[in-house]
Amino acid sequence: MENFKRLKNEGNEFVKLGEYEEAVNKYSECMELNTEECTVYTNRALCYLKLYKYEEAKQDCDHVLQIEDSNIKAFYRRALAYKGLQVRKKNMAGI
Repeated sequence: MENFKRLKNEGNEFVKLGEYEEAVNKYSECMELNTEECTVYTNRALCYLKLYKYEEAKQDCDHVLQIEDSNIKAFYRRALAYKGLQVRKKNMAGI
């Protein structure tokens, strides 16, 4: 549990610095220790959104909503992921 908290805090610090790839790595390490902690999934989803990785963000939010079906952050970030996927789809149609 101590290692989990340390990794999560390191991930949070990377987010504050705008180092989203590094934060993703830290949150992923957290998930190896605890797959039920929803905040690391919503935090990683935020990072994926910042990195324009909308499908990955959606998957993280879907996972959270299976555990907590009323998680507001997961709903909001999944909506942003869907919006990003729609924009990408429209841009690809124009090519």
